[in-house]
Amino acid sequence: MNGFVATIGMFDGVHLGHQFVLRKVAEEAHRQNLCSMCITFNDSPKHEQILTPLNRKVELIQALGIERVMVLPFTEDLKRLTAREFMRQWLCEERVNVLLTGYDNRFGHNRAEGFEDYVRYGHELGISVKALPPLPSSHGVDVVSSSLIRQLISSGQVDQAARCLGYRYTLTGHVTHGEHVGTALGFPTANIVPDEPRQLIPAAGVYAVTSGELKGIMNIGTRPTFGIHQQTLEVHFLDYSEDLYDRQVSVDFVCRLREERHFDSPEALIEQLKTDAKQTEALL
Repeated sequence: MNGFVATIGMFDGVHLGHQFVLRKVAEEAHRQNLCSMCITFNDSPKHEQILTPLNRKVELIQALGIERVMVLPFTEDLKRLTAREFMRQWLCEERVNVLLTGYDNRFGHNRAEGFEDYVRYGHELGISVKALPPLPSSHGVDVVSSSLIRQLISSGQVDQAARCLGYRYTLTGHVTHGEHVGTALGFPTANIVPDEPRQLIPAAGVYAVTSGELKGIMNIGTRPTFGIHQQTLEVHFLDYSEDLYDRQVSVDFVCRLREERHFDSPEALIEQLKTDAKQTEALL
């Protein structure tokens, strides 16, 4: 049975930089008549908010031609492994012949070792270790990282985040009963509770979104006009009236229309929502 060409990383977001690495892994595996593998983890070393739930991350990686995705639990024992110990325990055991690593990627305890160390350990263990260059400028972005994308989403710049991801940022959740404020205004909304509680929520505001063929307006915030203080994620789908309660919905963020703000009356809010709907129709 063939061995593997592998790469290692969190791959949170599976952004353009990750996609470049993963495609190179698939290409190298095909060239050497080996199988392609991505070794990733079920949690971040920093335990920060994530861009992609684990099941979505695996789907995105597989869609790039990776034949095997190995998800390791980020346990205390795993954290303590040095790079050499990790390579011996996991790469050798899984028959990895070639390790491709991003130009700035590090792994092992405290990420204390670098590429030259990996090459030396690989020579000892019978693994060829190769570094990949940065993402070519032809991809349309100068610098891309999961940290940068988190910053963009946290500030509401979901359109800029999409340029780095190579796709629109997505939240998936189930529709639950809310307080029916939108229905009373003539703009019924689906109140969405994310399936992955650790996933990063964009900054408070009003967004143009899509869900499959549907177009919508999503409000993230506390509805200050009505004195409500708990954050909600509510989406009003344009020209759609079916019951969505208890259904799973995935929402793709297109752009932020405006900040959330307090209105002097429900009537003033209704007029603004009409403007938001027209703007969303024009955008989409």
